[in-house]
Amino acid sequence: MALIDVVKYNGGPNVFAWKFPSDELSTFTQLIVNESQEAILVKDGQFADIFKAGRYRLTTANIPILNNIINLPFGGESPFKAEVWYVNKAYSLDIKWGTPSPIQLQDPKFGIFVPVRANGIFGIRITDSEKFLRKFVGTLSVFNATNVTNFFRGVYVTKVKDTIASYLVKKNVGILEINAHLNDLSNFLKADLHPFLEDYGISLISFYINDISVPENDEGVKQLKSALSKRAEMNLLGYDYHQERSFDTLEGAAKNTGSDASSIMGAGLGMAMGVGLGGNMVNNFASLSQTLNSQVDNQTTKNCIRCHTPLQIEAKFCLECGQKQDLSCPQCQQKVELGMKFCSNCGKPKPEPQRQYRCSNCGWQPEDAYNPPKFCPECGNVFDENDLV
Repeated sequence: MALIDVVKYNGGPNVFAWKFPSDELSTFTQLIVNESQEAILVKDGQFADIFKAGRYRLTTANIPILNNIINLPFGGESPFKAEVWYVNKAYSLDIKWGTPSPIQLQDPKFGIFVPVRANGIFGIRITDSEKFLRKFVGTLSVFNATNVTNFFRGVYVTKVKDTIASYLVKKNVGILEINAHLNDLSNFLKADLHPFLEDYGISLISFYINDISVPENDEGVKQLKSALSKRAEMNLLGYDYHQERSFDTLEGAAKNTGSDASSIMGAGLGMAMGVGLGGNMVNNFASLSQTLNSQVDNQTTKNCIRCHTPLQIEAKFCLECGQKQDLSCPQCQQKVELGMKFCSNCGKPKPEPQRQYRCSNCGWQPEDAYNPPKFCPECGNVFDENDLV
């Protein structure tokens, strides 16, 4: 083959590395390197001399490393074989990327799995030509933007999936809300991918997520939108589902006549803490519970159901009139509690306490206070309804 007189770049736009098609060179060959380019001589897989922008004649003085490899004679035109690789070091800022298939992500708020697609652009610049050629090129004669995206597809798809999933959990952001956070996600991904690309002699100038989308007809997406709609309705009312159910429970406990103060307040306190209603409401429930319990604990006396004489709380009979304090239903003999007007077992009216007689004139009371004589033996007063106490 004829020796090449001039070697210059003819690789076209958007090409990061291009190999000159012939390796038949000589010490008279001229090498032209454009701005933002570097040219590297490669002999038998060994990287030799690197040339910056300019015009060079490949004399033995200009190729000291290659000369050591092939030991060219000094002076005259000496042919030799070597590959010439051009590496473009200009900025390339519009390389498109995208997830080839949907990635499954779980919404952290509702636990629903949704298929997600993402796409965007990134920008790079070759900073280490020799490292770039060693890592990437191999048997290729041209290495362009398409080769870069194909080579890194597995890496950036994994990084995108992991970063989005982690961000959703840490920030408690729903999948359908994620497009409001594209700037943060882009910055995180750029920081994550940059060290990886540096190992290949590439500087990651920018990395942008343009859009994160979900298929409208997916069942998971439909469920997620339905859940968000229901939550929005509750937010308009000022509370959520758990608070609504807790208030219903507390209201039911308050209406239950069998519930005491401590159980109702305990339910209220637990509800307030469980649904996170805040310190003030929790303190209010605790204070009210303490007050009611204190009132119950301090109740050590009661009044006789007939003569209203103060008695100990555990007294079964009145010390003044002898009235039995526990009344039984005349129909079913069920105990009728104080304050109840009807029997809780059969519904009969509560029996009235049996009243005793005492002379309204002189105060004399017969031994059988329920069956007095017709006249008071002390003053002769006639016993009638006016003498019942």
